[in-house]
Amino acid sequence: MTLTPPRLVVQTREIDHIEDLLPFTSPSDPTAWIRRGDGMVGYGDAYSFTYGGPDGHASLAEAWQQLAAAAVIDDPLQLPGTGLVAFGALTFDPRSARQSVLTVPHIVVGRRGGRSWVTTIGPEGGTPAEPVETPYGVHWSGTVGPGAQSPDGYMTAVRAGLDAIAAGEVEKVVLARDLRGTVPIGSDLRRLARALASEYPDTWMFAVDGLIGASPETLVTVHGGTVTARVLAGTTPRGADADSDTAAAAALASSTKDIDEHEYAVQSVLASLRPHTRALVASEAPFTLKLPNVWHLATDVEGELGGVASALDLVAALHPTAAVAGTPTAAAIEVIHRLEPFDRGRYAGPVGWIDSRGDGEWAIALRCAQFDPHIVPAGGSDDIPVTAYAGAGIVADSDPETELIETRVKFRPIVDALA
Repeated sequence: MTLTPPRLVVQTREIDHIEDLLPFTSPSDPTAWIRRGDGMVGYGDAYSFTYGGPDGHASLAEAWQQLAAAAVIDDPLQLPGTGLVAFGALTFDPRSARQSVLTVPHIVVGRRGGRSWVTTIGPEGGTPAEPVETPYGVHWSGTVGPGAQSPDGYMTAVRAGLDAIAAGEVEKVVLARDLRGTVPIGSDLRRLARALASEYPDTWMFAVDGLIGASPETLVTVHGGTVTARVLAGTTPRGADADSDTAAAAALASSTKDIDEHEYAVQSVLASLRPHTRALVASEAPFTLKLPNVWHLATDVEGELGGVASALDLVAALHPTAAVAGTPTAAAIEVIHRLEPFDRGRYAGPVGWIDSRGDGEWAIALRCAQFDPHIVPAGGSDDIPVTAYAGAGIVADSDPETELIETRVKFRPIVDALA
């Protein structure tokens, strides 16, 4: 593609310790990437890219490379997330009516490993902006209800997915359902982000262009030539007490259905990363990952870059994984199109950040909701529409009612935070 990028001037400086990053981003349109209190928030828009279509993810990687090469960067800290940074939320499917977005804030405030910083970004010759701390607004609550896919409709879709598996069309397909609702106009969406970050500290709490969530699944991290990923597939609810919780984890770890589903996802990631790495290893067996509401089967993958691929290049190579689409991927996406009565948009798509070196952290947009303040809800209400999503992997041994229960458990983080 042809692009004449602006010449951005970027300056990072260390500042006193920041305890809470979220007051430094917009109440109505927060930009954030936080885990265990560390991460970054952004404010304003120094530059942004939006793309759709089949080459959208690759186009973003190329456009970012050109913008970064033209920038003038003063970054004495050289920490992950300092210097020129863009936040991104990409669509699950190139046929989506929604576009992928990559945005460079005017101001980035971050902290990592006990050090805090502020980065200012603007056009050459411009006046650098300064961070502003905005107190949290009043508490609010949203309402959500059935979406385009009802619970009964979801179980029907799962049965149709099982028919597709029995017919040999796919080995696995991930089917989602949605909840639709509203939040009051003027709501401080940082409160939702804060609730997710507090209740689910071991996830990636993200907020990019109205997409807010807490994802437990790392798609890919690139830092200094090292590539890491965490694959999650296979889920069961937490037990009500210590004994039942231990039993739930043990049952998941020995479940043939869940182990098979997990193996599809791991092999999908390994196959996608091998062409870009000179060394790549995965843990021999999955481990059980404990979150506040669920157990997951998890496998960590680590490798060494074999070339000059950026985090966005690897995102384009990896997405969609079997964990969010199915196996074979192309056939599974067609089954999803046939059985899901809604556009996923950025749900189950890549979300994260990239810096001028091509390093970055990207997760899969799960346990999330999309806020659309520019859309007027039916009935002429002034409230802001919101759509939440959750899905489950369907394999030959899946039970429709069990898969529906899994989606209910996965909805819990975002529904509780909205309430």
